[in-house]
Amino acid sequence: MSVDWIEVPGGTCMFGDQARPITVPTLLWTRTPITQAQLGYDPREHHPATNVDQPTADRIACQFGGRLPRSVEWEWMASGPERRVWPWGNAHWSPELANLRDSGYEARTDVTAHPDGATPDGMLDVAGNVWEWTASSTMGDSFVIRGGSYASPPLYARCTFLNSAPAELHSPGIGFRVVREP
Repeated sequence: MSVDWIEVPGGTCMFGDQARPITVPTLLWTRTPITQAQLGYDPREHHPATNVDQPTADRIACQFGGRLPRSVEWEWMASGPERRVWPWGNAHWSPELANLRDSGYEARTDVTAHPDGATPDGMLDVAGNVWEWTASSTMGDSFVIRGGSYASPPLYARCTFLNSAPAELHSPGIGFRVVREP
């Protein structure tokens, strides 16, 4: 299970639309969402692993030596200290930046298909392609998902936008990435 880790320095995330200050530690992140190839299913399949419920994603993250990120950590990674509107900056979405609805795709794409949409730290596929599970629970048995998917309008891929899904949901539009302490 080989992955590429990127260190994202910690700091104070001005979290959410209310810009609530929350300290986030320095973390190592998987450069992309976990792929089918990284799980050993198909060595040529570099699309995000999906149809994985939140508890299973959490167990797999542990197998990679990490965990799922908290929602605030995900937002910090996506928006950075400058509080970018989108992972790539403040320029509005266009199809070469992320796989979102109306981009010409109707399903998941290779996690490296949108290099122009990378964060300044080099994180790929942060916006679009698949929502990403987090470790942050919501009311009931649901968890926050971040980033939007191939079926989402661009608004859903903004760094402060969050959604939730039932923990037991297996969806072709939800994947995950892993974080760990440096």
